[in-house]
Amino acid sequence: MFSPLVTFPALYFATLLMLAGSGLFTTYIGLRLTEQGAGDFWTGALMAAYYFGLVCGGKFGHRLIASVGHIRSYVACAGAATVTVLIHALIDDLNVWIALRFIMGVVMMNQYMVIESWLNEQAENHQRGKVFAGYMVAVDLGLVIGQALLAWHPQLDYKPLLLVAICFASCLIPLAMTRRVHPAKLVAAPLEIRFFWQRVPQSLVTIFTAGLLVGGFYGLAPVFASRSGLDTAQSSFYVGLCIVAGFCAQWPLGWLSDRLDRCKLIRANAVLLCLAAVPLWGLITLPYPWLLAAGFVSGMLLFTLYPLATAFANDHVEPERRVELSAMLLTTYGVGACIGPLLAGAAMEHFGPGTFYVLTSAYALILIVFVQPRFVSGEHRLDAAPLHHVAMPDSVSPMAAALDPRIDEVPQEMVVEAPASIGPGSEKT
Repeated sequence: MFSPLVTFPALYFATLLMLAGSGLFTTYIGLRLTEQGAGDFWTGALMAAYYFGLVCGGKFGHRLIASVGHIRSYVACAGAATVTVLIHALIDDLNVWIALRFIMGVVMMNQYMVIESWLNEQAENHQRGKVFAGYMVAVDLGLVIGQALLAWHPQLDYKPLLLVAICFASCLIPLAMTRRVHPAKLVAAPLEIRFFWQRVPQSLVTIFTAGLLVGGFYGLAPVFASRSGLDTAQSSFYVGLCIVAGFCAQWPLGWLSDRLDRCKLIRANAVLLCLAAVPLWGLITLPYPWLLAAGFVSGMLLFTLYPLATAFANDHVEPERRVELSAMLLTTYGVGACIGPLLAGAAMEHFGPGTFYVLTSAYALILIVFVQPRFVSGEHRLDAAPLHHVAMPDSVSPMAAALDPRIDEVPQEMVVEAPASIGPGSEKT
């Protein structure tokens, strides 16, 4: 019997180490700046710079992998990530840190691309679901381990940076030692942005909103927890619990998604998220257990919007366009994740930490208004719809598109970059 953990241990272990370092680093930066009295806007700007680096990193990663190959490009970028982290310990300047976060986003996108393209090429089509599930477990488990490391060492000195550097340096080892055949070079393909905007506008709006929410969460949730009176260990536990909640909700949501109207399910998710965020607005002071409970519920709903919208979009796009669709959705998500931390940081700086969840309710309200079954014409709905729901991690590159088991035949030439212009359209999802 095929077991992805046995077949791809090096790739999964490298992913786990990389995400552990990234999760620890993101939370540490937010708490460190809060302790130093930096404005919440600048904390959000650091996260926005990281996501902007991810968005811009696709083109850089494609060229680097094409020039020197997968292993060398991964080694170079993991080394650059390690150096970037250690520079934070030498230079305590916010402007420099913003530039470093952008660089971190660029190099980590290359690392995502290497691992995901490798998994894609060497996973057979009937194995793709298990391979993708294994990859998702490695991503989420790595993020949770990162929070656990900060809870283990809650002092906001330079030692957490050393732990991050150790994680980034250690993820080199499994890929450098693997004996698996290297994947083929990547070839870029065009992406028709106007086509997808006309075909699946409600999905794109949902994905963009999910980017606003998740980008803001990773950047400002530690700040929210800290300014709500939690210490470093409690703040990292709060963030980790929310991530675990999103992970746990993926499969029950998938079961519902395969049986209920997905447009109605997105709207219901948005209604529940809007309400679940209300206790966290800061109107009342919640005891620590109740704060964790409210964060858990909101995390369940927040992290499930992206996979639900992806499933909804796949129901209305032909199989041969699904790799491009996934790349389009991830790009849209990345743009939202660039903007989300900036908006949340500015709002929290002026109106207090609870404003983070006020914005969460506001974003959910936008989905309630925009995503409605009466806007769904059904004109382009596939005969096979609804397709099987697939749980999706939020920390991936466009290369992960081809791991999606809903794509029956995956070419080796992957969609990496696709500049195009967005035009107006009238077709609805």
